[in-house]
Amino acid sequence: MKPIKRVLIFILTLSLALSLAACGSKEGSGENTKPSISGVQDLVVEAGSSIDVLAGVTASDAEDGDLTAMISVEATPALDFQNGKATPQNAGEYELVYSVTDKGGETAEAYATLTVTRQTGEAILFKEFDFSTQTASDAHGWEVRVGETAQAAGEMKEGAYVVDIVNPGDGDGAIQFAKPGFALEKADYRVKIWVKSTVPTYAHLIVRDEKAEEWTTFAAVWNARIEEHVAPIEVTFTSEGEGSAELLLNLGKITPNPDNAADTTPENFTVTIDKVEIYKITGEETQVPVYTSDFATGEGLTVEAGDGADATAAYEGDTAIVNIASYPTEGGVWSIKANLGLGGMVIEEGVKYYYSFTVNAANGMDGECLVESETLYHEARVNFNGFSAPAGEDYVISGTFTAERGVNDPVIRLQIGNAPAGMTNNTIVIKNVEFGMLEGDKEVLKTIESFAPIGKGTAFEKSEQYPWETFNGTDEDNEHGVGTIYTLDGSLFYRIDDGGNVDWHNKLICPITLPSDSYFTVEITARATKPVSCGFFLNPAGGWDPRISEGIDFTTEEQTFTFTTTDPFILDMDVELLFQFGSAETAAAGDVTIEFTKIVIYQMPIM
Repeated sequence: MKPIKRVLIFILTLSLALSLAACGSKEGSGENTKPSISGVQDLVVEAGSSIDVLAGVTASDAEDGDLTAMISVEATPALDFQNGKATPQNAGEYELVYSVTDKGGETAEAYATLTVTRQTGEAILFKEFDFSTQTASDAHGWEVRVGETAQAAGEMKEGAYVVDIVNPGDGDGAIQFAKPGFALEKADYRVKIWVKSTVPTYAHLIVRDEKAEEWTTFAAVWNARIEEHVAPIEVTFTSEGEGSAELLLNLGKITPNPDNAADTTPENFTVTIDKVEIYKITGEETQVPVYTSDFATGEGLTVEAGDGADATAAYEGDTAIVNIASYPTEGGVWSIKANLGLGGMVIEEGVKYYYSFTVNAANGMDGECLVESETLYHEARVNFNGFSAPAGEDYVISGTFTAERGVNDPVIRLQIGNAPAGMTNNTIVIKNVEFGMLEGDKEVLKTIESFAPIGKGTAFEKSEQYPWETFNGTDEDNEHGVGTIYTLDGSLFYRIDDGGNVDWHNKLICPITLPSDSYFTVEITARATKPVSCGFFLNPAGGWDPRISEGIDFTTEEQTFTFTTTDPFILDMDVELLFQFGSAETAAAGDVTIEFTKIVIYQMPIM
């Protein structure tokens, strides 16, 4: 055969092979795209009722287009589907598997849960909360005094003690937020007043000795700045024995620098006092270190990353490093865990412990600091704390606790899966880890004096008229979380003055008892002064087993949100309606108020 004929035959053969390979492939690549299934979601239906589990479900791929008609679905336990429709008779949970196979043989699957509830009677109104009556607040002995040269008025309103100042008078004492007759014992004291102002101003915080013949102070903080965002003004002092003090927050005319008369107390502004925290500290204690880090050995840190996150551990000199290449695509703060080992020590029940370490996060870091079992996680947890570390600065995380249980494999666990605003990665340097026991008889008694109209007694002793309460992260000495509640014009208002950076720093809680053998629907009608999100839970008191666990996105427009339980109680159950706010976005948003115009619970008794 001549060479030119051989060349022609080769070219024809190669062309035929390429054409065959391209046939049925994506743009001649020889690849077949895997199909995708959309619209699959968890479903709920009452036993004896028909449901179409294929409604809203579609499938497609790049080569074959619409594959919806080829979707099949199977259930475990088995159900008899006819074109996606079935009528389950037995209550329970059914795992659904959706599948579709394209012409190229590629198969895609999607999963959902079908919850079949027991048959019920018609829904009946179980509880509609009444927000029409304003409940009186407790002033806790505080009062507002206004001198002759000043023009101001103070009252408890909108869940706080509010001082409206038109004219601050001619001196700092012309307007006072005062608590006389504060009984003292031999102890150290700390007083924190959480306050904000519509216009930046000044205050003096003074502790006056009422037993002294002449004006004498135990301590004072002068020229404290009050800004538009709530923050504490704090004073500490010691009482050598029994006595009496007057606590004074002077809000009258203050000019810190006589050479700058323009820098002074303004006119026509409002000061809002959310709460006062008073600490009484007795006894002494000594720190006894048990474990200190030695990261130069290349041990002491492990990192867990899930929900699409990428994070690893490294060491450099006497530091441990958490390198976060990417944050989770879903999940939350728990999706990245940095575990600081404690050298094999064991935590004993009833013993008081302390810990301290320094972090430096290149892009800042919000999260949770836990002391718990390395393997059992929250099932053997003895301490829970939150923190907010600034970007690029050394920041000390510390805490003390008395162990309520023993833990054989404790770690300090940082849950840090929430990305700082605008950031996709981070580098966190950890050093100077110390963990030990506290020996001695030191006792800290903390009293919180808030001005929200909250009923007396424990949660389930509160009046039917006003059962609502709040929990703030700062109530447990975390850095963030201040809020209050009040009723006005038939609505319940929850004002967040300082948003927490984790989802338990701002809680609105309502205890209620629900009867057994029923399902319940909760309808919530609300709006907010700016967009804000929260988790809503219907959770049994004293544990964590939510029967409703949903997210709510409040907007400035009024909306109604409806949630229904799928699991009845065997016995009558004390539960909580729980709204949990707190995230980096909430912390950065500033003040926000949620107005609940209606909250109703319907009961569907099981037949």
